[in-house]
Amino acid sequence: MSRLPLVSHTDPDAVIARRHGEAISLRRFLADIERVVGTLPDCQHILNVCSDRYHFAVGLAAGMVSGRISLLPSTYTPETLRHLAAFAPDCHVLTDGDPDAFSLPALPFPALHTADDALPAHCTVPALAADQRVAWVFTSGSTGTPVPHPKTWGRLVINVRAEGIALGLDPARPATLVGTVPPQHMYGFESTVLVAWQSGAAFDAGRPFYPADIAATLARTPAPAALITTPFHLRTLFDEGVALDPIGLVVSATAPLPVELAHLAEARLGAPLLEIYGSTETGQIATRRSAVTQEWTLFPGIRLSERDGQTWADGGHIEVAVPMSDVIEQVDAQRFLLRGRNADLINIAGKRTSLGYLNQQLLGIPGVRDGGFHLPDGERDGHITRLVAFVVAPELNERSLREALRERIDNAFMPRPLIFLDSLPRNATGKLPRDTCEALLRSYLASRSGTQ
Repeated sequence: MSRLPLVSHTDPDAVIARRHGEAISLRRFLADIERVVGTLPDCQHILNVCSDRYHFAVGLAAGMVSGRISLLPSTYTPETLRHLAAFAPDCHVLTDGDPDAFSLPALPFPALHTADDALPAHCTVPALAADQRVAWVFTSGSTGTPVPHPKTWGRLVINVRAEGIALGLDPARPATLVGTVPPQHMYGFESTVLVAWQSGAAFDAGRPFYPADIAATLARTPAPAALITTPFHLRTLFDEGVALDPIGLVVSATAPLPVELAHLAEARLGAPLLEIYGSTETGQIATRRSAVTQEWTLFPGIRLSERDGQTWADGGHIEVAVPMSDVIEQVDAQRFLLRGRNADLINIAGKRTSLGYLNQQLLGIPGVRDGGFHLPDGERDGHITRLVAFVVAPELNERSLREALRERIDNAFMPRPLIFLDSLPRNATGKLPRDTCEALLRSYLASRSGTQ
């Protein structure tokens, strides 16, 4: 049975993380792992909710080297926690926040070593069996019930090593990865923690959200710095007009990236922008430089095939063959184009489009800071007659925005109503979940009925 190292760093003094500007060595990281292992309860499953990325990474590694499995759901709602308790009755929460905030048994994250502590002169990087299950990741499923997907160490290593090569991460010149996404999300899990572990890179422990915080974190990060982010965070960063220093790399995922935003990102940050495509079930499977090409290039070993009118992905690091949620047009065995999500395809009066395309058109209008189209619940199962759009555009009025939309989309897809808001309640990965859109629509309709 093959075994693979926890990290690819070999020098005990190599920097594996940066926290509040302080460099943390491999030696100290391994000592911190040992300390956390000694505090873990007698259980097999850990729900690691630490908001500090370094705390998350240490807790994740502690679970792995002690044979425990991390649970990575997309949310921590009371309903999700009830499902997790049923799925893994022995589950304990590991948190650097309030342990009393959870309905599951919880333990506070312990105090770690400081720069002044004496640490062992020699240290050994743990190795794990390739077939060791280290995590369960969860998708919401069609019923809203979390659906578990197993992740083994060997497949994860293959995945993130391929990512490191695709992103051009060079162990001889280690980058520091700055993430605006949480480490518990599949994108953040792979692209801010695991890829750093397996590419000789370091990661920043924070999760800057506001533009000024992102700019400040990048400014204090030693070169080469890489920003691991989303289209929402990029747009917000540039809309604020904060001063930005050039960096080494920009990486985007979680939502389609408009080509105009890709060009703007490369110009403002002085770095190539690479977009990642994947899913919770498959992990990441392809990349592209969005300012240069629409074509995606698959990771080595990944295969796409057509079955019953749907595209499936398998091979490489994918645990089992997975049906993709997107409409995919294959260019050749290694390249493909995305034509929208299956669930986003819309047919109104015989005319077809997708919510993704409509969102790109809306966000491309000058003066629109944020926005998104929504297909209401009552329209989804029957004959579609209307769409809704939410928009943040303080410098525009409804008339001017509708005129701009008419130049970009067919009148059949014009939103009715068009709802102006001060901000959109996006989640930590920049997405606007469907249930959130439904709540916004209900609130709007209630306010309208109350004024009539």
